[in-house]
Amino acid sequence: MKIADVSGFYSETGGGVASYVRQKLDLAAQWGHEVVVIAPGPCSRVEPRPGGRIVWVESPAMPFDPNYHVFVSGQDVWEVLDREAPDVVEGSSPWRGGWLAGHWPGRAVKSLVFHQDFIAGYPYTLLGGFLSRPAIDTLFAPYWGYVRKLSACFDVTVTGGDWLAERLKSFDVHNPVSVPFGIETGLFSSDKKDAALRRELLAACGAPPDGKLLLAVGRLHPEKRHRTIIEGFARARAARPDLGLVIIGDGPLRASVETWAARAGRVHVVGPIADRDCLARCMASGDILVHGSGAETYGLVVAEAISSGLAVVSPDTGGAADLARRGLSRIYATGDAESCGGAILALLTAIEAPGRRPPANPPGSAESHFAALFKLYQRLIDARDAASDVDRVPLAKSAASA
Repeated sequence: MKIADVSGFYSETGGGVASYVRQKLDLAAQWGHEVVVIAPGPCSRVEPRPGGRIVWVESPAMPFDPNYHVFVSGQDVWEVLDREAPDVVEGSSPWRGGWLAGHWPGRAVKSLVFHQDFIAGYPYTLLGGFLSRPAIDTLFAPYWGYVRKLSACFDVTVTGGDWLAERLKSFDVHNPVSVPFGIETGLFSSDKKDAALRRELLAACGAPPDGKLLLAVGRLHPEKRHRTIIEGFARARAARPDLGLVIIGDGPLRASVETWAARAGRVHVVGPIADRDCLARCMASGDILVHGSGAETYGLVVAEAISSGLAVVSPDTGGAADLARRGLSRIYATGDAESCGGAILALLTAIEAPGRRPPANPPGSAESHFAALFKLYQRLIDARDAASDVDRVPLAKSAASA
């Protein structure tokens, strides 16, 4: 099949979305599918990739992050879709890209892929100290009304985890189907532990060579709650001076994160690590992943950490919490630095307790996710072809439940 992904948040320097697109292209190449990623960029060009291509559409940069661009001209995107004539069109966000995918008048099966819960990622983060989550959802009722209306343009709304599918269902979003995400097979493993790299990372933090190495991995962005991580770490370090924290990632909050890190002490901001094997070695060489975002669709970094043999400190909301409970972990109240610090200390006690650590329940693979996703799309294509005159809404419901 040919899949066109209208990906408004794809960037070569991006994090989770870029990794997801790369995996989709790689597996499409292996399984005989074709993926065309339509993304906003600084100029219009076509970039061939194994498994398909990236069609960049000239678009202005986002004002607060020039690594990303935003679609303006819908006609340019629709012309690409007309030319490609895909079997499936994905809208990879509920914003401009999703709107363009949903309103393209072509015959393809349409899938709204929900990579992120905007309300959990932003209003919950910014307003959570003043309002309850139900109150915030009520305040943003117009947003949920918009998502409901947009989702009706699609055959299916795909989420990367059960919790988000249930959440969307509670707001009457059309036909949410969970297709759990997964990680790259074989890349992240405890076998990649590197003693020299571990000593180097501890030294960069100013921690002793026999100290405990904590990691935080992710884009430096408000929804990732790095301030909670750093302040929680500082509270834990007051009781455990042997701790060091390494922060891996980049983003618009880089300057703020570096300021918070300097204030806390024993925190080293590495920046982005583009080499995936190097990232895997860093993760396998640590002791604990401290995660901040309570709005993850799936929690890819947490899954990678578990596969790397790390214990996990996770907030109590979103997909990350569900994943963390698969292995040795402690859960804290989302956004609460004191709770985070307590969870770090409790997890250190558990790690250092005598006895054998029970094995973690391994997360799923990228292969299993995309195999299930492509199978879902094929069912929808077959149902459309068998009953092309049937209204789109009951068609999608019957196909997704098949």
